[in-house]
Amino acid sequence: MTQPPQDIPPSVLYTVEGVIATVTLNRPDLRNRLSPATMAMTRGFFEQAVADPSVRAIIITGAGNTFCSGADLTSATSADTGQDSFLSSGPVELVKLLRALMNCPKVTIARVQGHVAAGGNGIVASCDLAIAVDEARFAFSEVRLGLVPAVVSVPCLAVMNRRDAQELFLTGDRVNAAHMLSAGLLTSVVPADRLDDEVDRYCSMLALAGPKAMQHTKELLRRIPVLPPNEGFEWASTLSAGVFASSEGQEGMAAFLEKRPPIWAPSVSDEETRS
Repeated sequence: MTQPPQDIPPSVLYTVEGVIATVTLNRPDLRNRLSPATMAMTRGFFEQAVADPSVRAIIITGAGNTFCSGADLTSATSADTGQDSFLSSGPVELVKLLRALMNCPKVTIARVQGHVAAGGNGIVASCDLAIAVDEARFAFSEVRLGLVPAVVSVPCLAVMNRRDAQELFLTGDRVNAAHMLSAGLLTSVVPADRLDDEVDRYCSMLALAGPKAMQHTKELLRRIPVLPPNEGFEWASTLSAGVFASSEGQEGMAAFLEKRPPIWAPSVSDEETRS
C-alpha cells in the first residue's frame, strides 16, 4: 500500500516569548539555503514582529549546524524561471530581506548557532547585534563559484573592516568566528553551551531601554554616518529636543530622579518626538 506523503515542515518558524520574537530558518537538511519563497516568508515574519507592540527585539537563528549557507543554487544552475527559481527572483528577494533587516525599527539579533556562507553573511551583517558560537565557520564563498558577493556587500561593508572584507571577499577563505569578530561582522563569540545565555544577556539589557529611544538610536546610527557634520548636528539637535520633551523621555528622567524603574509605554507616538 502506498504511504501518504509526510507533512513537510515549514521552511521558516516564528515564535514570540515575552517581548522577544524569534525567526528560525528551518531547512537544516539543506543547510538553511535561501530560496525566494524562504526569504519572502522570513521578511513577512519580521514585518509581523514589527507590527506587534509587545515585541521589543527580534532574533533570527537557524536549525541544525548551519545558520545559513546562502542561495539555494539548485534553482540557480538551470534555465528554470519558475516562481521559486533563484535566477528569476532570488537577488530581488535577498535585497528586500536585507533591507527589511537593516531598516527594522526594532532591535535585531543574529543568533548564529552554526556555520555561515555567502548570503548568510548578509543576514548576520544586517542585524544590530550578532552573537556566534566559537565553532562556527564563515566564508564569502561566491568567488570560488564564479559569483560575486554583490548584494551582501551592502550590509557587510557597512560593518566590516575594509582590509578584512577585501581579504575575505577576494579569497573566499573559510575562517573561524574569532576571525569574524576581529573583522567586525560579529558582536560576541561564545562556546555553544553559552550561546543562549549570551543572547539572553543582551535581551535583558535591551529590555531596560525605552522602546522609542531604541528606535531613534537605530535611526541615528543609520543617518549620522552619511550626513555632513553640519547637517548631522542639525538633525541630531532636533531629534534630541524632541525626545527630551516626549512622554517616554520625561518618564525615563523622572524614574531616574525618583530612583525607580521606568514604566515604558510601547505605543508612544512617532510624531511626539518630532514636534
